[in-house]
Amino acid sequence: MSQDSRTNIVVPTIGESVKTAQLGRWLKKVGEPVAAGEPVVSVDSDKASIEVPSPAAGVLLEVLAQDGDEVLIGATVGVIGQGAAQPAAAPVVAAPVVAAPERAATPSAKGPQSGPAARSAAAEHGVDISAVEGSGVRGRVLARDVEAAAQKAPSANTGVVPPHLLPVASAAPAPAAPVAGLVERVPMTPLRRTIARRLVEAQQTAAMLTTFNEVDMSRVMELRKKYQEKFEKKHGLKLGFMSFFVKAAIEALKAFPAVNAEIDDTDPDRPVVVYKRFYNVGVAVSTERGLVVPVVKGADAMSLAETEGAIAAFGKKARDGKLGPDDFKEGTFTISNGGVFGSLMSTPILNPPQVGILGMHAIQERPVGVDGQIVLRPMMYLALSYDHRIIDGREAVSFLVRIKELVEAPERLLLEV
Repeated sequence: MSQDSRTNIVVPTIGESVKTAQLGRWLKKVGEPVAAGEPVVSVDSDKASIEVPSPAAGVLLEVLAQDGDEVLIGATVGVIGQGAAQPAAAPVVAAPVVAAPERAATPSAKGPQSGPAARSAAAEHGVDISAVEGSGVRGRVLARDVEAAAQKAPSANTGVVPPHLLPVASAAPAPAAPVAGLVERVPMTPLRRTIARRLVEAQQTAAMLTTFNEVDMSRVMELRKKYQEKFEKKHGLKLGFMSFFVKAAIEALKAFPAVNAEIDDTDPDRPVVVYKRFYNVGVAVSTERGLVVPVVKGADAMSLAETEGAIAAFGKKARDGKLGPDDFKEGTFTISNGGVFGSLMSTPILNPPQVGILGMHAIQERPVGVDGQIVLRPMMYLALSYDHRIIDGREAVSFLVRIKELVEAPERLLLEV
């Protein structure tokens, strides 16, 4: 078969700041026929999980990267052709379209397996990659392993302390070795690593505080019960609670614009507060890979039905692993509903650079005082976490009270009063 009949499967650009990704799994086996545009492999990054379509019709001839491998954006991970399939290649990530220049010695053939992303990082940091312990699949050295080794490397100016000046530590018993088969080490996926990094950053960089309130869900539940059948018949979807909270949050954001702002600290000596006059509401969705927050853009211009439809569409895309980078961009405020898992109360963590996040929780019948009488009402605790650097406590409390008032009297959402 001629070289011209071979077409490379290339890792696509996923986002401006994304340099590497993790191969999720091959959707086709070597030797299987593939139609042009048919998904052939899934790729996970710290932004999203996507399915890579086949660039041509033919047969999957070669697989150049294995499930779980770290790959560079632009790298060739497989080959489509018209002839007979070739034996599967060794699990080594193919070089990117434009390879990074090597500035350090490359590992020997007997060293640990590594991809171009790790080798590029080793060259950048001057790290001997053959001495780095890999955390990837089959002990593969990943870029993060190299960066961790570079951070642990002693400074050139660090002197050697004479043995007689070293502190004497009391001998401690060595920890017992784990019983074989009872411990499993699984590398964190790019998405999980990004979630972890952003949560830590949010707590370290923002003056985060949480205020609580509770809302009587009686009126909203009555509306849903009364109009659910007609709503579903007309719009083809069920009326949930989230759309009411999205609309209530937007009205509250209009009344308290600081909650819809962000801090631009590009110049740390002259930070700027950026007030946004548009309302893109992120709705947290739980997936098998972790929590993601797709953004309902222009939510202020949507009807209740359109809002519900957008949320339902994101939920389906998340379950199918088809959310793309554009689905996460330009959010101004986030709503998270831990109540679907039974959470009664929590303190949600900010989604930077946003300065506010609303937490919904489980609806539970509780005794409350109404007109001098103790009655049972379906109550929900609400939580607003906010950045105290630009939002005062009075603003935060008033914002949450505004949401409470609108949800308890949902007709006000329609009248915008």
